[in-house]
Amino acid sequence: MRSRMRGSWQAFPPLFFSLLLLMLPLKDISTSPLSGRAQSTLVSGGSDNGHTCLGCVLVVSVIEQLAMFHNCTAKEAIERLCNYLPEILNLQGICYLVAELYGAELIKLLKYKMNADVVCHSIKLCKQNAGQPFCHLYPPPKMGLNKAVRKANRIVRNSKVLKNTDGFLNICALPPLVKLCEKIKYVIKNKLPYEDFDGDKFSAFPTLRGYHWRGRDCNEGKAIVYPGRRPDNWDVERDSNCNGIWGVDPKDGIPYEKKFCKDAESKGIILLGDSAGAHFHIPPEWMTTAQMSLKSFSNLPVALTNELDWPHFSGTTGFLNSTIGGWTDSLYLRLRRRNRCNHRDFQNISKNGGSSKNLLELMKSLARNQLFDNPAIVIYASIGNDVCNGRPDTVTHMTTPNQMHSNVMQTLQYLNSQLPKGSHVILTGLVDGRFLWDQLHSRYHPLGQLNKDITYGQMYSFLNCLQISPCNGWMSSNETLRNLTSERALQLSNVLKEIARSEKFANFDIFYMDFPLGKIVDEWHKLGGESWQLIEPADGFHPSQITSALGARIIWQKALSEWPHVLGKENPFNKQIEDIFKDQGGH
Repeated sequence: MRSRMRGSWQAFPPLFFSLLLLMLPLKDISTSPLSGRAQSTLVSGGSDNGHTCLGCVLVVSVIEQLAMFHNCTAKEAIERLCNYLPEILNLQGICYLVAELYGAELIKLLKYKMNADVVCHSIKLCKQNAGQPFCHLYPPPKMGLNKAVRKANRIVRNSKVLKNTDGFLNICALPPLVKLCEKIKYVIKNKLPYEDFDGDKFSAFPTLRGYHWRGRDCNEGKAIVYPGRRPDNWDVERDSNCNGIWGVDPKDGIPYEKKFCKDAESKGIILLGDSAGAHFHIPPEWMTTAQMSLKSFSNLPVALTNELDWPHFSGTTGFLNSTIGGWTDSLYLRLRRRNRCNHRDFQNISKNGGSSKNLLELMKSLARNQLFDNPAIVIYASIGNDVCNGRPDTVTHMTTPNQMHSNVMQTLQYLNSQLPKGSHVILTGLVDGRFLWDQLHSRYHPLGQLNKDITYGQMYSFLNCLQISPCNGWMSSNETLRNLTSERALQLSNVLKEIARSEKFANFDIFYMDFPLGKIVDEWHKLGGESWQLIEPADGFHPSQITSALGARIIWQKALSEWPHVLGKENPFNKQIEDIFKDQGGH
């Protein structure tokens, strides 16, 4: 595990560089299912180069489009882009530093009508090693890529900056970012709240794996106070489980927790998942010139400190109204609505790139005590990364059915040692990702909206060439490969189904459900939507906010009709809880 985490962190600085300049990163901290797999042989020079190249091409494209859209010079476009970025986390200042270093070269090259591929190869942020293809997003210039790059090299041959490019890429060495990088490094490695003063794995801070990911800690000074525990002395004097219900009813002297929650079958909800469960999202307006503004980048600091995930809007643990389109509906909100005693009892233990293998390490960040805590509903949902990777020989690196069985059984045995008796586990099958190519390949990517020049098919091909695609198997023009990937996904789903049918555990019962993509599509069509809107527009890979919300409703309805005991009974005291405790301290 140590070597995997080291590889993930080493790729972070160039990716962070890209993020600060507003690109589409597809790495362990973002979406790549390659986290937890060896990465040293990926792109020419390693996966770091691939992500840096991607970031450069996207940023240069945005600058070029800003100049075109606003009828201004490249220099003014760079300044405009930097001004859009928030000052918090020194993002705006770092953008100006990048502009100071690279601006002159970019301006020269764009003046000669060089496209982003040519620019990035000439300033050495894209590299082509021997035996590697010449990766490009745009159609090659009429003179050819090699000749165009040689011409561009002559234009910037006297640049002193380009002789020391690699030194700049260690952006985490910059004094304003040292502490932030240390914090993000910690949460990438541990998947635990950075701000957790009492060590109970819960936090009063929202990001850096704080209460956006698991219920808010209502007392950071006491490790025995946290969401999901059974009340201490019926919470007569304090709220020991952070559900906002405590004290004694003066009318009869009965503690409110005992009166309202004793027989309520309280339980929390926990997700063990991947980037879909964490709800990975890159706002498309970050790379859509016509939509760029100060407002469109206002959420960049939150996105960075949440690993580009939005668990607080997700379909399993979401609890805030969505600000990224669609609406929020989640299993947690529905479980809370069914029983207000469940307030704040959720944990989103997901990671970008989560697979059955690396969830074995991730699950250790689970916070549940068999002696002191309520039972929990655990959703196990790694819906794609066991068949998704960025390798050219992608099928070879897919999880096999035997590996899947071993990984999942180890996870279940660990859960059996941690979960209180009366818990439940629901295994979710893998999605059929052929949906991605079918719906998007001929549509324009947000970066191609202005000039109608970049389709998702082109973007997929570019990512595959760089060997940083989140899923070579499905994000491919090769129909045979797409079908093979779906066949393996079905085999792995059948492994989960058989485990749910045949295995028994002391502390929980276990169920299986298919990922409900077909039903989500049907529901969205009934509402007048189109299928492509169910996919994240910026990365062309993840479920969108709409998909998450509709999925929550469909999964809830299935559980309600087939496994009602899993959800517990409806609390008859919900109205009284609301009247007395209002929003129960909020989320």
